[in-house]
Amino acid sequence: MASSRPSGGDAEAPLLAAGSNGGSGAQTTVVGKALSSTADLAKHLPTGAVLAFEMLSPSFTADGACTAANRALTGCLIGACALCCFVLCFTDSYRDAATGALRYGFVTPSGRLLPIDNAGSGSGSAPPPRDERYRLTARDVLHGVLSFAVFLAVAMVDRNVVACFYPVESASTRQVLAAVPVAAGAAGSFLFAMFPSTRRGIGFPMASS
Repeated sequence: MASSRPSGGDAEAPLLAAGSNGGSGAQTTVVGKALSSTADLAKHLPTGAVLAFEMLSPSFTADGACTAANRALTGCLIGACALCCFVLCFTDSYRDAATGALRYGFVTPSGRLLPIDNAGSGSGSAPPPRDERYRLTARDVLHGVLSFAVFLAVAMVDRNVVACFYPVESASTRQVLAAVPVAAGAAGSFLFAMFPSTRRGIGFPMASS
């Protein structure tokens, strides 16, 4: 997300002081850790939501030169993408027994997938399956909340969002802002490892089988 590097070599320019000498090395280290952590965390998010944010963020934020209208649009974009990350954690996929097509649906407490494309209502498609693995669980809710929070942490270090919402001048404030995604990255990585998701929903990688 912040992978594009300006020609000067300062990829994290919005978070670094313009003219600091002694503390710039420490600031660069902190920001580098933040970007590395959020890049790893982005792998756990629905790719569609992340790509949509990456594509629309520059135009919504006017490349960081925000007006009040830009801030409102960017806030709506971040909220919509974060909500998508939450909702898509409750989707799963199955192979249509009649047509062999890959279909998606929402998991339910009863264990029957709620199809997104009305599969089974026509076109010779089989009804969606009902199985224990499609039952809505507390783990799904945990992954939804975690994905929501992780996306906000990822969006927080986007250079355009930083320049738009908090173009701070204080070096200590910049370090705090850079440290928050690092902490979120550590907590998120731990929880994703402790409670891995078995869902193969929209925007998530398919099983090899």
